[in-house]
Amino acid sequence: MKKLYLSLLVIITALNVYSQEYFPTNSGVQTTDSNFTVFTNATIHTSPDTKINKATLIIQKGMITAVGTNVTIPKNSLIIDLKGKHIYASFIDPFTNFGIEKPTNKNGRGRGSNPQYDASRGGYYWNDHIRPETNPIHDFKYDTKSADIYLKEGFGVLHTHMPDGIVRGTGLLVALNNEGTNGKRMLSDQSAQFLSFSKSVKSKQTYPTSLMGSMALIRQMYLDAEWYANGNSTTKDLSLEALNKNKKLPQIFEAGSRLNGFRADKVGDEFNTQYIIVGGGDEYARIDKVKATNASYIIPLDFPDAYDVSDPYQQSLVSLGQMRHWNQAPTNPAVLSKNGIQFSFTTHKLKKVADFNKRILIAIENGLDKKAALASLTTIPAKILGKSDLLGSLKKGAYANFLITKDELFTKNNVIYENWVQGHKNIIHDMNLMDLTGNYDLTVNGTTYDLSITGKPTAPKSNIKLGETTLGSKINYKDNWVSIVFTDTDTTKNQYTRIVADIDNNPALWSGKAILPNGSETSFNAKRKPSGTDKKEKDSLTDKKEIPKIMPVTYPNIAYGASKLPSAQTTLFKNATVWTNEASGILTETDVLVKNGKITSIGKNINAGNAMVVDATGKHLTAGIIDEHSHIAAASINEAGHNSTAEVSIEDVVSPDDISIYRNLAGGVTSIQVLHGSANPIGGQSAILKLKWGESAENLIYDNAPKFIKFALGENVKQSNWGAEEKVRFPQTRMGVEQLYIDYFTRAKAYEELKTSGNPYRKDIEMEILLEILNGKRFISCHSYVQSEINMLMKVAEKFNFKINTFTHILEGYKLADKMATHGVGGSTFSDWWAYKYEVNDAIPYNAAIMHNQGVTVAINSDDPEMSRRLNQEAAKSVKYGGISEEDAWKFVTLNPAKLLHIDTRVGSIKVGKDADLVLWSDHPLSIYTKAEKTMIEGAIYFDIEKDKAMRTAMASEKNELSTMMLKAKNKGLKTQPAKKKEKQHFHCETVETIH
Repeated sequence: MKKLYLSLLVIITALNVYSQEYFPTNSGVQTTDSNFTVFTNATIHTSPDTKINKATLIIQKGMITAVGTNVTIPKNSLIIDLKGKHIYASFIDPFTNFGIEKPTNKNGRGRGSNPQYDASRGGYYWNDHIRPETNPIHDFKYDTKSADIYLKEGFGVLHTHMPDGIVRGTGLLVALNNEGTNGKRMLSDQSAQFLSFSKSVKSKQTYPTSLMGSMALIRQMYLDAEWYANGNSTTKDLSLEALNKNKKLPQIFEAGSRLNGFRADKVGDEFNTQYIIVGGGDEYARIDKVKATNASYIIPLDFPDAYDVSDPYQQSLVSLGQMRHWNQAPTNPAVLSKNGIQFSFTTHKLKKVADFNKRILIAIENGLDKKAALASLTTIPAKILGKSDLLGSLKKGAYANFLITKDELFTKNNVIYENWVQGHKNIIHDMNLMDLTGNYDLTVNGTTYDLSITGKPTAPKSNIKLGETTLGSKINYKDNWVSIVFTDTDTTKNQYTRIVADIDNNPALWSGKAILPNGSETSFNAKRKPSGTDKKEKDSLTDKKEIPKIMPVTYPNIAYGASKLPSAQTTLFKNATVWTNEASGILTETDVLVKNGKITSIGKNINAGNAMVVDATGKHLTAGIIDEHSHIAAASINEAGHNSTAEVSIEDVVSPDDISIYRNLAGGVTSIQVLHGSANPIGGQSAILKLKWGESAENLIYDNAPKFIKFALGENVKQSNWGAEEKVRFPQTRMGVEQLYIDYFTRAKAYEELKTSGNPYRKDIEMEILLEILNGKRFISCHSYVQSEINMLMKVAEKFNFKINTFTHILEGYKLADKMATHGVGGSTFSDWWAYKYEVNDAIPYNAAIMHNQGVTVAINSDDPEMSRRLNQEAAKSVKYGGISEEDAWKFVTLNPAKLLHIDTRVGSIKVGKDADLVLWSDHPLSIYTKAEKTMIEGAIYFDIEKDKAMRTAMASEKNELSTMMLKAKNKGLKTQPAKKKEKQHFHCETVETIH
């Protein structure tokens, strides 16, 4: 408690002591400057939509006291005439860590160290990565050097925070007042609360290890905060107290990508919290979904550099998606603006803050309206931070934070002369520096040259010609002294003429001393030509920068994406060999009619009406393949931070842009169950998906999907192969795994008793999920290999009066198939994988057949993104190994997995009323030579082999066109990045990814 009081005292001191006028000083009597500073005759842009010509701005004591055309100038005023100049509100960056050093991993888990499962801080939340109590004022050090860089770019206020943790604490709103003190600069030390999906590097605590773990942790945190606020806790929790205190502040969530932005918004919506989302610059790719979040965004401007594709072999390393992002990213701000999405800019992610204004200009060149750009730097960040009364616009009562510029902002040769912050002047460029740009007659020693000066007054460029010959030249201009060096007409002689002059208030006519190539001195003069008289000058004024062609967005916006999403259509398949998977068996020369996404008719000579007719003569039509055990289309697979992670869900991390979806469609797969991995005995919740390529994540998930969860047995969960340093988590033995199940289900029953008692209880997401299992509302798919463990889990389930739904892998299923049939559990197995680790040494390829013959519902699964594309061939192996009939073997990858997933009323067979999830094969579906020609989901064709061929040609053409654009960019001297292949990680059961 003493530490808490001390911290509060430090904060109060930092904010107040230096700003109190009544505090004594060593310098004697304090005086306060009560004079007014008046800026007259300026074009004042009071807001992005409003400007006042020949207006006056009056400031006093760091605040604006008046602005307009009809204002009374006080007597004690310093008047500054800004005729021909502009005044704007200074910029605001809402997301920085200015003045706060980003923590390093020195306290994190090092190589060879043991994992930490419990929190390391007493009196705070049970997870170290939840740190809402963090107030960065303790770590804040005003950095004048960094401030100067921001000031030069036009910023007056920065919003800074400690960039560490899942909940990072509050922010500081800091004015870039180099002459002030922290007490004066600090506009707020409780300006917002910051969140992310990334863990704190200040702690070694293992949980969470995954994106879905972070999402589950945030949910549980909100539930705990509400429970704590209601006075139900018997212990003090400083983190939850801070969280509840901060909930009325703006909530800024660093998502870092479009998909993570959607995930953050999903969690926020569940708890009536509207996050301000720090995006990834790729929002343009699904702008409809971005708009649907109703969130304000903070957008970085880290547009990627072109790839160096000068080597054609290197070009092949860069994907079409990467090339498109280079091409399309600069349009992101314009797309957001045109879709009415409120956003602010940030320097976050830029390698150099000094590049900020250049990036703004690129965004404007790519369609962003200048007024929208200005709003995103002024009024919008002020609004999202709740400071519109003080910041972002020029009005009475606001801070005197403003820019004085040569021309309108965001013009090529504009100059920021001064940046005033809290009434303190920061000179960026000398306002009295005269503009020399124009065309001149330069006369030296009787010879007249054509001199053209272009660029900004602060950084002019010279071009000198004699007749049609261009001479090499270089100009330097400082403190109104100009010097130019230029070559002789015979450049091989390396002879130079040097001239220097004081402009002396007349930039249209200046003269001075010239030193000729032979060393003699003479005079020269330069007389500006009347504006517009030079045709080349006129032409240059109308020149526009060439904007590269912007490639259209596809769904998804990578290779094989469609220009528009497929839609259901009435389709008639004529004369097919139809594998019904029903009592009618295999039907020859049969028609199937699809309407409104459903199978509506099966028979011969069906009337097509207005249907699209597909001639299926000599071809086979089947239900779509269903993969009971997949790990594609997910951003994370294992949450390995605890031995039970029932609270996490794969549905949170579905990745709709995974190219494996399209590849699976090409293999005839229409539905999959994406399972949690096998890092722990009780894993996470599953996601059952339809592979609707191009759709959003939530539209891939089955509506009203049955609820599943992954359990696991064997080597993985007892960490046999994790390394010696991991041997601290319970359980470490197979008998420990059994005890863990008993312990957790016992806890769940006790939780249920408290929940139904009417007494206050802490809602626990993990226990809620386990209760669903006990009450038959959620089904278990269990990773399994060894006979003894399979027996064990069935007995545990029977002890708690429920059944295991599916044993997946189940490579020793043949040893106890009769017991499985009695228990009522299905088996989802590999066709012929064995000997890839010790516990599968007894696997045999006859496993599926033996289980099937004992009455077990058998499926063949993949657990692999490559095998899943040829599950038809995997099913065929059971015809060879065990003599399974072709129809039953086909059911192993269609109807049977549908039964195991409790979706067989919708899919898995060709039956009137079921979803039209169908595949048209070129040949017998179990043949190694067959190809999926059309893959349909709910009546919409998501894969067509002929369209695939056409897309390959179009993609090659697009990639070549983008490569040409990149080569042009390189030839213009623009930065490039090396061509580098972005490796796609393939997830399996044992894959453990780590978030940072």
